[in-house]
Formats: sequence, structure tokens, C-alpha cells
Amino acid sequence: MNVRVSDIAAQRVGRIDVGQVSISLGERAEAFEAVHDLDFTVAPGELVCILGPSGCGKSTLLGALAGHLQATRGRLTVDDQPILGPSPDRGIVFQQHTLFPWKRVRDNVEFGPKMRGVAKAARRRAADEILRLVGLEGFEHFYPSQLSGGMQQRVEIARVLINQPRVLLMDEPFGALDAQTRSLMQEVLLDIWTKIPTTTVFVTHDIEEALFLADRIIVMSARSGRLIDDIRLPFARPRHSELVTESEFVRLKRHVLNLLRRPANGLPLPRLSPLGMGAG
Repeated sequence: MNVRVSDIAAQRVGRIDVGQVSISLGERAEAFEAVHDLDFTVAPGELVCILGPSGCGKSTLLGALAGHLQATRGRLTVDDQPILGPSPDRGIVFQQHTLFPWKRVRDNVEFGPKMRGVAKAARRRAADEILRLVGLEGFEHFYPSQLSGGMQQRVEIARVLINQPRVLLMDEPFGALDAQTRSLMQEVLLDIWTKIPTTTVFVTHDIEEALFLADRIIVMSARSGRLIDDIRLPFARPRHSELVTESEFVRLKRHVLNLLRRPANGLPLPRLSPLGMGAG
């Protein structure tokens, strides 16, 4: 058995369907609805950002997509198969890395294939190839504590992608990084995603991050989290840091700010087409 980056890039990536999903948390008197009636689809190979204020249910939704939580109502599927629990088909990257501190970088990345019984030589070749992809060639023998925060997250992404998931789930993975490192990691992620276009759901509360990364932005209201806009972005790829100063980027940022500032029960603002005209 062999695992190569080219195999990951060529695999069938997953279609996600979120069908009228509501999720309640807590029990009895402490129960509350975290997510209300979300309904959208993520196409295979699409990068979608879930954007909303803190506490709006973004991470709750991601937890349900990962299989750690169950929807109270509605249906969550990947390639028409219901999500019934965690699966290596759905890899997840958190804000804080989950690397084994006692293992070196290469050993951390190899861990998934090792657990699946992949031969040592094959998984080592795969680990080295994907470490080159994320820009960590030469750091194979380092321990996580010897790396910067951004480098640790590169290892985390490599460790997830080597398992060839159909879906990549990212829960504010750059939220703990300083602004300069965060900007760099956004460009690194887009470079990786261009080479391995895995269906990606990326949770963030940062408007510029969502606009820079995504094909589409799902905008959620404050709790209970509802879908208040689904914005398809017009920006060509590849994207570079200069994008954030373009007039269309600034206009869309203003639009999203207005969405997030309105009262939770207020009337919806008009949706915008990619050309900036109201959608009626």
C-alpha cells in the first residue's frame, strides 16, 4: 500500500448537504438551541467559510459535521451518506494543535497511515512528500515544541491530509496566531488547497479571512445561529495579499459587517450578486 500527495489530489472529494439542521445543546432547563434550520450544500472541492459572531453556533455546526454532535432536527450527509459519528473521511484541524509532543514531526504525520497498517517505507515517503508540500522539508526530526505556532499548524494540516479525507473541517485554525503569521498561513492554506482541492469548511469570525479564502461565505446570525446570507465570491484564484485593498473586497467587507451588526431578529438585508447589484 502506498500513499502519495498525487493520490490525495486525484481522489473523489465529498459533497456536503446540510438539510434544515437544528442543533440543541444542554439538558432540561439548561437546554438551548445553538443552530436553527440551516440549509445549504457544499459542492465537491469547494472551500466554504462559515462566518458569524462568537457564540453563533459555527463550531457547533462543525462538531456535527465531524460527527461529535448529533443534529436535533434535519439531516447531515457527505456524498449522500448520513454522518453518524467521527470518520477519517472527515479530517478536522482545531485552533490549538493536537500533535503528540513526544513524537517528532515526521512521526506525527505518519501516525494515521501507521494506524491503518501502511508499511513504514510507504508512509515515510508520503509523510516526506506532504511535508514538502506544506513547506516543512528539513524539519522532519523536530519536536512540536521546537516549532513556531504557524509551523505547528502546518504539521497539523499535513497530519490530516495524509489520511486522504473527503472533507477537511477547520475550526478557526489560525485564530491563535499573530496577524503576520496568520496572513502567511492563509496563503499557505490556499497553496495547499490548490494542489489538493479537498472539500473544505472553514469556521472563522474574521471577515477579511473569510473573504480572502473562500469560494462562498455562509453568514450566520447571533444565537440561535441562522443562515442570513450565502455569498459567492467573485475573486479569481490564485489570490494574493493585495486583494484586501481592492474596491470589491472592501465593498463586500462592508456588506458583511452590516449583516453582522443588524439585530438577530431584524429584517434581512438584500443579497448581493458577484457584480455588486442587489439580488432583489
